[in-house]
Amino acid sequence: MFSISTVARRFSTSASHDLVVIGGGPGGYVAAIRAAQLGLKVACVEKRGSLGGTCLNVGCIPSKALLHASHLYHEAQHDFSKYGVKVSGVELDLSTMMKQKGTAVTGLTRGIEMLFKKNKVDYYKGSGRIESATSVAVAPTVENGSASNASEVVLNTKNILIATGSIPTELPFLKFDEKTVVSSTGALSLDKVPKKLAVVGGGVIGLELGSVWARLGAEVTVIEAAARCAPFLDEEIGDQFVKIMKKQGLNIATNTKVLGADRTAAGIKLKLDSKDLGDSLEADVVLVSVGRKPFTGGLGLEKAGVELDRQGRVVVDSHFRTKVPSIWAIGDVIAGPMLAHKAEEDGIAAAENMAGKAGHVNYDTVPNVIYTFPEVAWVGKSEQQLKAEGVKYRVGKFPFVANSRARTNDQPDGLVKVVVDAETDKLLGMHIIGSLAGEQIAEGVLALEYGAASEDIARTCHAHPTLSEAIKEACMNSAANGLSAIHM
Repeated sequence: MFSISTVARRFSTSASHDLVVIGGGPGGYVAAIRAAQLGLKVACVEKRGSLGGTCLNVGCIPSKALLHASHLYHEAQHDFSKYGVKVSGVELDLSTMMKQKGTAVTGLTRGIEMLFKKNKVDYYKGSGRIESATSVAVAPTVENGSASNASEVVLNTKNILIATGSIPTELPFLKFDEKTVVSSTGALSLDKVPKKLAVVGGGVIGLELGSVWARLGAEVTVIEAAARCAPFLDEEIGDQFVKIMKKQGLNIATNTKVLGADRTAAGIKLKLDSKDLGDSLEADVVLVSVGRKPFTGGLGLEKAGVELDRQGRVVVDSHFRTKVPSIWAIGDVIAGPMLAHKAEEDGIAAAENMAGKAGHVNYDTVPNVIYTFPEVAWVGKSEQQLKAEGVKYRVGKFPFVANSRARTNDQPDGLVKVVVDAETDKLLGMHIIGSLAGEQIAEGVLALEYGAASEDIARTCHAHPTLSEAIKEACMNSAANGLSAIHM
């Protein structure tokens, strides 16, 4: 890693690399490390000043820290007594909670820097711009005013990898100020619990962060324009999920459109088209979580001849190559789910392709998780997708209320649902709502990757008592061989 003054001093002339990665997020830093392990001379350019991208700095990691901490706070307030643990005077210290979140983030970003040093990846703090098919200009990031004499560095390279990720989508009448109208970034750093929080968008980010602030005491209203909240979920799982979120205190309004907004002395007044909420809603803070879009601004893509699609995504072939042979792209800037682990897999595959190996990602086995409590996780096809595709299938289900570990933990909400091919018994999809669903879904991912039948899972010994037994039982329930649930 180089400070600004060091960059200006040591790299006033161009340096040559086999690969320059623009973006140090999950896709970019993983690609850089993998390429270096394969023998390439690699540089990674990141403008944020810390590695890890959105995920580590203002996304996946800090949100999970707050989800965990807020869950502990809520349990201490409402649930400890039923376990015979008596506490009194439970208070929220939000600043300490935020400090713990920051400690987790800082430790992980430093860990990536150590991996760069270990694998001899050159790290440039600055904004990357493609100057040609074989060169990247780096405008150094200003750090504590030390960049006064710094100049752009031009890196010559055989390959360029675009891994600049995505940014929150802004509504024209709700511009982010990250105080009153916030993106996910601002929602992770509020200095006090809002009395009323409006969440525009009932997707993963809105529901996760809405649940955080609801646990901490905010009155949360989730506004979703579609007929269903989290419409990407299997419908049965989605219905259970919404019921549980409502039971936890979230007010969820579907078929509701936000038409405009006015700032008031108290915060924001939203103009609505809604049967449930009427024509307006007032809130102290509004979280806008209506999706994310690829971040490609200032990269010089047009000059370089890199093609974008109608959604502003970089067009690549099956090997992550653009139509400019030396320029590649991965992660959120290309088509596919905007997930950190998907970007990581892209990065590994792209690096292996550059090194002459056969890198590949199976997008049919990329898992998804919503980290509320309980969690929701899924992989493969939903029942609705199979119906639309005309595939004959069977369904197997098992509720956690009948699972020994879930009952002993007093966490009975949810179920495991599997969909399998009616003729071959091959697993086509797994959907879980329940405690630690995000950990359990790995079994479904592995089964899909290896083309397992539901009977394969049903006949695999699972430890007792564990939550994972519900997966075994769901597969027993789906099997056409006479297997059925035999124990709790």
